[in-house]
Amino acid sequence: MTDCIFCKIINGDFGTEFVYENEYAVVFNDINPKADTHLLVVPRFHVDSLNQLDDELLLGKLMMTVKDVAKKLGLNSYRTVINTGKDAGQEVFHLHIHILKGNIKL
Repeated sequence: MTDCIFCKIINGDFGTEFVYENEYAVVFNDINPKADTHLLVVPRFHVDSLNQLDDELLLGKLMMTVKDVAKKLGLNSYRTVINTGKDAGQEVFHLHIHILKGNIKL
């Protein structure tokens, strides 16, 4: 998708620093953090939301990416959030998983 901000970030258009990456996803800091730690796990290919994802393997790989990032950063406890659809607070329509820790302001 040519106008998707996350696709542009994945393609390196903004020089965003990735906290972690693998063949399935990239992970970077949220530009508008709602917690002391607020990361986004974004799949490397475009899918609008969880409702459009049909690949069970990819969903599992994304959740394992969350676990791997948490371990790398020493996060023993954290919250994961997937907003699905506008009414649920999804602002960027490219599936992503929020990892939040400490002083969460949702």
